Amino acid sequence: MRSLSYSPPAKEEEAVTIKQEVEDEDVTVKEEEEAFRVKEEKEQDGELEKPGILINTRERPDSHSDSGKSPSGEPDPETPKPARQHHCSHCGKSFTWLGYLKQHERTHTGEKPFQCSQCGKSFTVLVNLKRHEKIHSGEKPFQCSQCGKSFARLGHLKDHERTHTGEKPYQCSQCGKSFTQVGNLKIHSRMHSGEKPYHCSQCGKSFTWLGSLNSTHSGEKPFHCSHCGKTFSQSEDLKSHERIEKLCSDLCF
Repeated sequence: MRSLSYSPPAKEEEAVTIKQEVEDEDVTVKEEEEAFRVKEEKEQDGELEKPGILINTRERPDSHSDSGKSPSGEPDPETPKPARQHHCSHCGKSFTWLGYLKQHERTHTGEKPFQCSQCGKSFTVLVNLKRHEKIHSGEKPFQCSQCGKSFARLGHLKDHERTHTGEKPYQCSQCGKSFTQVGNLKIHSRMHSGEKPYHCSQCGKSFTWLGSLNSTHSGEKPFHCSHCGKTFSQSEDLKSHERIEKLCSDLCF
């Protein structure tokens, strides 16, 4: 009689993990992905939001702009770039400006102080609210040169253009998997690092995915087994279930 201590090959387990990780991203990370895109997209739009807008200006030690430039727009040699001294108490990440730290901390706390006056939807960052408001106005200034489709956001246009080119410029250094968006790569990287940035205020448990945090106490079970249809509230539970099913299948047949 065969022993039940058999464990699946590492590559097989990795394949299951990566497959489910993609499904998890599609379900749970749409808004989180927006947060990762904010800085890059703001620079492309020429709308870089200065940290001082979101915090008390008395927290800033100098009277120059946060970019370290003089009023003329030229680099100011008398305003050195500050050291990275603002650390996130949740994950330890460092930031040059306190305002950026406060924006980042909202990804942990879930705080969304910027609310749309038309539909009530809330956002963690002001620039995301401004872009969202274009949905109501119908404004779509960014047009694809290949098919003519228009978008309200430059970042969405660039994502769309990759459907024509097939480009996936963001590659995981550990497993080689590529992504069309940098946000998806950063979220995927948690699978390797074990980072769990989402903390439950009710029980103190930490989670890798925002969706897992939201569904734990709500009773929601968004993860479905493709073999038997059983549902789970967390992707990790589904993965464990699938490994057991795979083991039983190998032993029985």
